[in-house]
Amino acid sequence: MSGRAPGLVAIVREFFAVDAAMRRLVDRFRSGSLEWAEVDALCIDEETSPLFRLKERCHALFRPRNVHAPHARTREVLFDLAVGSLFHEAMKFRENYYQHEIYGPQVRALRDGAGVDAEALFDEFEKILTTVALGVNAGLEETEALLNRTREQLGELLREYQDDGNLARCLIELAPQVEQVFGTTIDAFLVNIYGNASQGYAVAGCSYLECGYYEEAERSLDEALRRGAKDEELERLRAYAVGMRSYLAGSYAEAVEQIAIWADGEPPHDPALLTLARDAISRIDALAQGDDREQVVQAANDLLERVGVSQSA
Repeated sequence: MSGRAPGLVAIVREFFAVDAAMRRLVDRFRSGSLEWAEVDALCIDEETSPLFRLKERCHALFRPRNVHAPHARTREVLFDLAVGSLFHEAMKFRENYYQHEIYGPQVRALRDGAGVDAEALFDEFEKILTTVALGVNAGLEETEALLNRTREQLGELLREYQDDGNLARCLIELAPQVEQVFGTTIDAFLVNIYGNASQGYAVAGCSYLECGYYEEAERSLDEALRRGAKDEELERLRAYAVGMRSYLAGSYAEAVEQIAIWADGEPPHDPALLTLARDAISRIDALAQGDDREQVVQAANDLLERVGVSQSA
């Protein structure tokens, strides 16, 4: 099932931040250079932690009040559970690491100055610290395994939202992070989500167009076409993006030419795009200058007549 989920892009961004921070934490632990402050910054139940924010956002977006509710979709619930498990395992690692790195040395320092009467107590402390030392390594391995499984679930979840233009834009804009997190090229990842890379760029391009980001729309639609998309409508939408970009840049001749390519395509045209095109072209009479002004205004007037409004109206 495809759809849109307000807040999904924020979750993707937070996961990318968590993935990078968690991998760095694992690497530094294994190299013996991990400091408590790094653990404290990531594995904590405060808004300053991207892991905490990820958990809270997933709960808010994906966790239904009633698990039997119709909107309790399996993929979203699985991802939410994976993130929650990752958070709680990280918190367990935090507690073990604190005892191992901070509490343990303090206890052992106290033992040196304690009397014989405290030996039994310190023996118990030592048993706890020995167990903690084993738990630190096991906990880190479990946290890393959960991170890997959560990453897999995110990939599965994103397929559910192939029609979400904001998501497509996010993935393309964050291509370096996508490649680092998932260990593949952006095109290969888009194939996994959309079936082919061109479709991912097409969805992003149409979303940019709807939001009035014409340069970005042109670039994304170019990428879709360059990757083999055989879609005349995409070519016309690209022409629309070029035309509106040119209009905003004051290149009115190109604006009329490119918008005409879009307008001359098969109807019906998107009403919102049509309204914007009419508004832009109708202003060219007042804006155009230069030696070719007369020809540009005439072409604009002809175009307006074709799309339903004349310049003299």
